[in-house]
Amino acid sequence: MAEAETVLRLEGICKSFPGVRALEQVSLELRRGEVHALVGENGAGKSTLMKILSGVYQADAGRILLHGREVALRNPREAQEAGISIIFQEFSLIRGFSVADNVFLNREPAGFLGHLDRRAARERTRALLADIGIELPVDRKVEELSVVEQQVVEIVKALSFTASVLIMDEPSAALTDQELGRLFRIIRSLRERGVTVIYISHMLEEVFQIADRVTVLKDGRVMGTHPAGELTKDGLIRLMVGRQIEDYFPPLGAGQGPVLLEVRGLQRTGRLADISFQLRAGEILGLAGMVGSGRNLLARCLLGLEPHDAGEILLRGTRYAARGFRQAMKAGFGYITDDRKALGILGPRSLKENLTIANLQSYLAWGFLRRGRENAAARAQVLRLAIRSSGIGQSAQTLSGGNQQKVLIARWLLREPEVFIFSEPTRGVDVGAKAEIYRIMRELTAAGKAILMISSELPEVIGMSDRVLVMQGGRIRGTLDQREARATEEGIMSLAVGHTYSLGQGGAAK
Repeated sequence: MAEAETVLRLEGICKSFPGVRALEQVSLELRRGEVHALVGENGAGKSTLMKILSGVYQADAGRILLHGREVALRNPREAQEAGISIIFQEFSLIRGFSVADNVFLNREPAGFLGHLDRRAARERTRALLADIGIELPVDRKVEELSVVEQQVVEIVKALSFTASVLIMDEPSAALTDQELGRLFRIIRSLRERGVTVIYISHMLEEVFQIADRVTVLKDGRVMGTHPAGELTKDGLIRLMVGRQIEDYFPPLGAGQGPVLLEVRGLQRTGRLADISFQLRAGEILGLAGMVGSGRNLLARCLLGLEPHDAGEILLRGTRYAARGFRQAMKAGFGYITDDRKALGILGPRSLKENLTIANLQSYLAWGFLRRGRENAAARAQVLRLAIRSSGIGQSAQTLSGGNQQKVLIARWLLREPEVFIFSEPTRGVDVGAKAEIYRIMRELTAAGKAILMISSELPEVIGMSDRVLVMQGGRIRGTLDQREARATEEGIMSLAVGHTYSLGQGGAAK
């Protein structure tokens, strides 16, 4: 990328919170029309820095220069009016309002005698959409839009402030591969228009696909800024975590024990057909496939969250008919959901409550909750999984993504299930937290537990699975056994899209 005009410069930014030095002498330069990735482990300072840029926080020291002039961003409105907008993971849209109403919320164009000019708002919204090459009905309610379409509304709202710098915080967290491709096209369109995009993501593959330059933060300090083309994934990980990760994935399990879960001819009319497999103690069985392949539906059937029309499920050789999630829990299932914010973490509740909620019966005596015993159990799990917090009273929603994920795992460890279903176990967590979660999963199998792991990340599927089931069109298309021949991304994708796959291509297809 040719040398370009500097749009935004941060010089010596410092920020402290009680007992925590969040940012230390952070300096950063952003150029016009570049996609600048900001990466680092949870707690590295990325969110704090972006909140300072967007006016949510004010720095304790240092200065911000926008187009060569020092600016004071005392609140988000001032940042937006200066040309800096941020799109958080949680969109700030009113679902019952239309696209145009959201874009010009509280800034509606005024017409004759000061009345709201909704026609002008719709026309200006259409023009902004056309600028980035997107067609979207401006009268449609936001609640009717897909996730990527809602992101488009947030982008257009930012452009309506004439944004020259757009911050995108984990923009791909809930997107399919197809939606991600569409988002990247929009980002490239913004870059061509001269907009500077700050792209924050834990997904390093995305960083290499979309970023021009990459800045790494660690412990509140800048570890370096590099052209994306000069970095490798391993090199970037070393900068982020400050150490070599040669054994990113733990070794495969030492061996396999007795069959804990067996599925025979499971069927859901029109959606699942003839699903049969075994899951053994000490094993991680990966479940791979494209979106819509039936992976998540299969898990929901096992957990009693969805009915099935035919076939049988056996636990430890005994037929088990799932009639609800509570029964699945009692039978010995544990479930780590892929949507921890909506279905996992009880946000406003304390860390302790989140840890013990699935096992409260164990802390009751004569109908009363024995809080001392509950507190001791929660503290033990915090130590066991190295959950970083200020104490068991901390609100769970204030924990980092990686620590929230460990809370969900710890919650089920207290119940001691035999069969765990992990759905997208490391979605939205940094590379350091990923390595810790992988270690925990292997410790579980070493203790004789069995794990069915659903993942959309092929390196994760290959690195963590003893065997891989690949689904396509509601059927199991093949099984790749790591012990006979290592599965490859090409092999998994071939099966996932309905192609045949042979041992000669690097794996065992059965």
